[in-house]
Amino acid sequence: MRIERIEVRRLTLPLLHPFETSFARSTEKNFLLVSVSALGATGYGEAVADDDPYYLPETNATVLHVIRDFLAPLLLALKLDHPREVFPAFARVRGHEMAKAALEMAVWDLYARLQNAPLSRVLGGEKRTIESGVSIGLQPSTDALLESVAREVAAGYRRIKIKIKPGADRALVAAVRGRFPQVPLMVDANSAYTLAQAALFRELDRERLMMVEQPLAWDDIVDHATLQQQIRTAVCLDESIRSVEDARRALDLGSCRIINIKPGRVGGFTASLAIHDLCRARAIPVWCGGMLESGIGRLANVHLQTLPGFTLPGDTAASARYFEEDLVDPPVTVSREGAVTVPAGPGLGHEIVWARVQKATRFKEEWRSR
Repeated sequence: MRIERIEVRRLTLPLLHPFETSFARSTEKNFLLVSVSALGATGYGEAVADDDPYYLPETNATVLHVIRDFLAPLLLALKLDHPREVFPAFARVRGHEMAKAALEMAVWDLYARLQNAPLSRVLGGEKRTIESGVSIGLQPSTDALLESVAREVAAGYRRIKIKIKPGADRALVAAVRGRFPQVPLMVDANSAYTLAQAALFRELDRERLMMVEQPLAWDDIVDHATLQQQIRTAVCLDESIRSVEDARRALDLGSCRIINIKPGRVGGFTASLAIHDLCRARAIPVWCGGMLESGIGRLANVHLQTLPGFTLPGDTAASARYFEEDLVDPPVTVSREGAVTVPAGPGLGHEIVWARVQKATRFKEEWRSR
């Protein structure tokens, strides 16, 4: 198979509600949608970069640049028997995992469509439903946070994640735990703390958290190992894990006891499968985080979570939490039992609503094989 055409669109979708973390506040989702075509079919991948380099160094601008000038020419020159061949072909380009992932995941979707198989089956997954958790951004008050948690618990989500930052941490967690003593609860710091603040996390041990996600620097595994030795709560790494080698080193050092696998962050599905297999062999639980994806990226995450090592609920909430109109039909929904049904159709499994894509498109570029 040779890729015949690659297209990149920049899209903007307004969020229903602002989403705030320790590093940014978002009112809309700006992202790149990649499509690859061959043999009369097209596959789709969503880049998870933002406009600003606050989460990781990549941005929408760098993703577009790297795809246009380096990855697209490489991909158009390849003869592929399987999507697994894309990731090693991109190895000569150092870093830029988000750019690589958008293209590589689109090829996996294309391959599944050509096989007339759901993406989950091509990836090796077997689950027909996955458990869904929810991520709640920083709120304007403790009361607002408690209202948000109550709403999501009532909706059936299997795990609640709240964002924290210095000055908005200990009291918030205590308030949520006091109101919801049995709910599976975790916190996400998005690299907002340093090892000098380890005492805070020792205090949070009393709140019986599932995990504390990425408390220290975005590129650190050494200080995280020290912190993990000092606290009972499991440390989960997110931003620090951008490859299977990052995961291996972190586990060797004891930097964490849980890993969040975001395919768009680690270079795509092939890298995600490698991290999954490593963690499963070492009995390390994994789960899949979210990046405010549209239904296209959200469905890709759903399919990945059908693999057996994904034993913890992911941040795969319903489309309706974020967007008035998603780009797929039907939208991603979560049952009252906190489960998402894995689509059984070819590839991602839901239809893309092109009128909505066109409405959200700000510009597009394409490249064709010669």
